[in-house]
Amino acid sequence: MMIRFAILPLLLALNLSMCKKQQAVTDKPQPGSSAAPETAAATAAPVAAATPKIKKPVVDQTAQTLIFCYHRLVDKIRYPGTEITPAAFEAQMKELKDKGITVIPMQDLLAWKRGEKNIPPRCAVVTFDDGWKSQYEVGWPIMKKYGYPFTLFIYTEGVRGGALGGGEAITWEQLAELRDNGVDIQAHSATHQDLREGHNVTVIEPGGKRSRKKLTGADYEKWIQNEVVGCKELLEQRLGIKVNCFAVPFGNYNEHVKELARNAGYEAMFTVYGQPITFTSPMDAIGRYAIEANKPKVFADAVNMIGASSGGGTAVAEVGAKDLTTQPADGETVRTALPLIKANLSSVGQIEPGSVQMRVSGLGLVPANFDPKTSAVSYQVPQKLREKTCTVIVSAKSEGKKVETHWTFGIEEAAATAGSSPATAVKK
Repeated sequence: MMIRFAILPLLLALNLSMCKKQQAVTDKPQPGSSAAPETAAATAAPVAAATPKIKKPVVDQTAQTLIFCYHRLVDKIRYPGTEITPAAFEAQMKELKDKGITVIPMQDLLAWKRGEKNIPPRCAVVTFDDGWKSQYEVGWPIMKKYGYPFTLFIYTEGVRGGALGGGEAITWEQLAELRDNGVDIQAHSATHQDLREGHNVTVIEPGGKRSRKKLTGADYEKWIQNEVVGCKELLEQRLGIKVNCFAVPFGNYNEHVKELARNAGYEAMFTVYGQPITFTSPMDAIGRYAIEANKPKVFADAVNMIGASSGGGTAVAEVGAKDLTTQPADGETVRTALPLIKANLSSVGQIEPGSVQMRVSGLGLVPANFDPKTSAVSYQVPQKLREKTCTVIVSAKSEGKKVETHWTFGIEEAAATAGSSPATAVKK
């Protein structure tokens, strides 16, 4: 019996020793086992840490872009506020080419704004609003002739078959063909109306009946959701595309509409208040030049804002408006359409007096005064500015290099639309 009790602990100890040995063998990495990659990764970690990180490309932040907005292309002008002849349109496309202004895709512009890729120093984006069939039948062939990309901003109820889509409207089939040929298609609301709460809007009832209403509260929120979000979803579903741009109808919106657009996934919002687009232009208020038959100077003034070039132009150093003292200030809204425009260039360096130039949107190159003692450039606007926003571009040479700055200010609507000058307002 004593021998049995003595042998039993020995057997238990021997068994425990064998278990530990087996566990050690099992824990040892085997070919093809899950432990092998972990070991390899741990071994390779120092090498991976030594690999240089991939950085975003350094983009040219001095580039400028013009965005043009067109509507209908017709031979006989009936509505000059939204129409232009095909001949005039083609002449403008040719002028862009002749003056060395490169037409780029909208998505390239957005990639540049994200700091992901470069764009030419002076370039343009061409857009068409609403979705007229003349954009497909007339505009597209001209764009193909020059090899230009373009963007369509579509309001979905205006497509053929929609509640607002008549015989002159583009069709879903034509949109699909344009998409297949690389045309960028983006959103322009559902029914193309003022998106701000409290305005009278046309409500399309089930069955197609229309009624004018002033929507507020929950009724407005339901309506605006369809205008901003619903149109995006419909375009994406019908065409199988990604929509990341929203052109605001008439350029009328507010912070609530901006918030809805951001939450819906729009990357950029566009207005019809034209101004050169720079690297620092806000993404929720990108201005476009609306080209209309009754405003022939808009295109010429826009092109002159960024100058002409035959290629390989002189590099320009951009000075941010925040680094200068300007009047009116960048982003300020003034009550007069006859402002005194000033900028102090002392922070730029030694300025060559004869090199100073000032351009004002809607006016072009203006005869500004430059005071070498104070480095201040100024210009008193002699005739009322008619638009609600105004962009000023000041350029000069400092130490042999060209420098440029620009800023934008607003004008109260009542002042901007009151007339061209006090002398022309005649009461009877």
